[in-house]
Amino acid sequence: MTRSKSGPNSTKGPSQRQLRVGELIRHEMAKIFSRGELQDPDLEGRIITVSEVRVSPDLRHATAYVSELGGGNVDEILKGLKRCSKYLRGEIGHRMSTKYTPDFKFEPDTLFDEAEKMDALLRSDRVARDVEAEDDEPEAGEDAV
Repeated sequence: MTRSKSGPNSTKGPSQRQLRVGELIRHEMAKIFSRGELQDPDLEGRIITVSEVRVSPDLRHATAYVSELGGGNVDEILKGLKRCSKYLRGEIGHRMSTKYTPDFKFEPDTLFDEAEKMDALLRSDRVARDVEAEDDEPEAGEDAV
């Protein structure tokens, strides 16, 4: 009898439940951040965005990917969020109707930085030169004159 793979080496993605709980947590975190409910000197006056929350299969651990709107020092935000994580867990636990409220881990969101690097690469002279060279070549099936 064959068994389906599950665990860290599985190519299977997160379950529907993990995705739903992660999205619920992301929305609740966004509400808390937008209302300024966290009283921490490193978080005061900052607009924090939560791009994604990934939840473990047992729903006991969650990783939130955060950044400051407009860029900024994410290290200070991570320190402040780490100090406020127990309060945040309690607030989200009261607002959600799940059996467990996960422990939170915060990571910097590097998606925008990677997108910026890709954009700069695509706009570079080398790539533009290659694209122009491809445009000059006749396609297969076209008659060269």
